[in-house]
Amino acid sequence: MPEAASNSVIAGDLDEILARPLPWELLRGTSVLVTGASGMLPSYTVRTLLALNDRLEMGITVHALVRNEQKARTLLSDIVDRDDLHLIVQDISDPVSIEGPVDYVIHGASAARPSLHASNPVGTIRANLTGTFNLLDLCVEKQARGFVFMSSAEVYGAQPAGTELITESSYGGFDILNPRACYSEGKRAAETISVAYAAQYGITARIIRFGHIYGPGMALDDGRVQADFAAHVVQGRDIVLNSDGSAVRTYTYVADAIAGMFFAVLTGDETAYNVADPEGFVSIRRLAELFTEVRPELGLKLLFTNDADRSAYSPSKGQGLDSARLSALGWQPVVGLPTGLSRMVTALSES
Repeated sequence: MPEAASNSVIAGDLDEILARPLPWELLRGTSVLVTGASGMLPSYTVRTLLALNDRLEMGITVHALVRNEQKARTLLSDIVDRDDLHLIVQDISDPVSIEGPVDYVIHGASAARPSLHASNPVGTIRANLTGTFNLLDLCVEKQARGFVFMSSAEVYGAQPAGTELITESSYGGFDILNPRACYSEGKRAAETISVAYAAQYGITARIIRFGHIYGPGMALDDGRVQADFAAHVVQGRDIVLNSDGSAVRTYTYVADAIAGMFFAVLTGDETAYNVADPEGFVSIRRLAELFTEVRPELGLKLLFTNDADRSAYSPSKGQGLDSARLSALGWQPVVGLPTGLSRMVTALSES
């Protein structure tokens, strides 16, 4: 049976995840369904579970649900034909049927690309609402041990002026009549659906709110700044900003994010957890600068479409996620921004 990753960067990431002091034994012999399995976070989840089989002989059966079989077979080519991985090809908006037991469902199927929120708002909200209903119905049918929902920082909406780090109870608002709210409202509603099933059917629900995640597995045409900047470095092009880049966000490496999710699932007793690296709380401008430094031999520069932005820059207060609740479980990020960005570029160059 092949190892759970042929890419050297991803293989090293899996080593770091499995080295975390977690009660991995709780997953021994389980059957786990992961939806959206060709996406960055869900694919790392699948690879982590398979790595547990390779290195600790855990006997986990992984069901990987994807909508596009060709895309999945390309992105997961090194693992897709394993005996312990079962590929399920369907839209998450259709009822899900699986033979045999299902102990955990990890729901990551979602239209995360910003462009899809504008071009396909109905499909975006449907995956989070109808998909979550379908999966929780499956949990009830199978008497699953737990349901894990991959949520987003976007559920918090607009925050009061001066807010820097957002806690799990800091809910703000947004314009529900803007079609762009399809993603935020979809995630919010899916969280409520999850806790409703937990209250009525006794299902253990864990909601994982990821901030701005980056790393291997992110498509270069994703549309978010971390993907755009990585694409420029991989292609050897200078990075161009269309603003002064003053917006500040929390950027977290994908392997740290997945480790955080497993801390919450295997050791947490709260319903919702933020996952964010406090050391990754930087401006878009600083992120772009760090990307240009990943491959110094290329001599890449940071340019501006409006030259006034070069000198007018004044770092403004931004908003990131407060991960104190997760840190209390023992989770700490181990991959700093310079290292993580270098790994991302290396992995994308290998693929």
